[in-house]
Amino acid sequence: MVDTLGLGVGITLTLIMIVFHFSKGTGWQPREDISDEVLEHRAATVPETAFPEPMNRSIGGGAAGVGAAVTGETEAEGELEEGEEAVGGDDPSAIPDDEAEVYEVEFVKQGKTIDVKENTTLLEAGEGEGWDLPYACREGQCISCGGHITNGHAEEYVEHHTNQMLGEAELSDGYTLTCVAYPTADLSLETGESP
Repeated sequence: MVDTLGLGVGITLTLIMIVFHFSKGTGWQPREDISDEVLEHRAATVPETAFPEPMNRSIGGGAAGVGAAVTGETEAEGELEEGEEAVGGDDPSAIPDDEAEVYEVEFVKQGKTIDVKENTTLLEAGEGEGWDLPYACREGQCISCGGHITNGHAEEYVEHHTNQMLGEAELSDGYTLTCVAYPTADLSLETGESP
């Protein structure tokens, strides 16, 4: 009942597999892993960047747009030309805490009024209270952190530092970017509102 031909073929194939298993092979050795060297080389060719904190609240958020903020330095010498001002020279966050004025900001949706120093953004002040406010770039290059000042024209109540998204029409309607908006007067703010 046993097919001798089938049995013979099975035994022969088994023996061939055993021989291949215990043979030394061709002597081929894998090349040394160079992935670390490649990564180091690539890292050396990419210029250093200063990214804000991880962009965990938006899809693709945080990428610098066209016309991102410039340093204000000349490329050749690294110094400012005569009469040229450094970008960021009027940054309200540079005001020392003991010299900063304090304003009352009503966060309408949160139902609370808090004191905010003129050197603190509206977004930072809200986060300081433990509120989960929307944001993405933290540089005024998107509208994820948008808010609406119910008092009137935004520029009468806040100073925008590096606002690149809101035009005069939006500002006159009271819209603001909370990530770059520093209070200059008492105001009421609705967070999560975009033009």
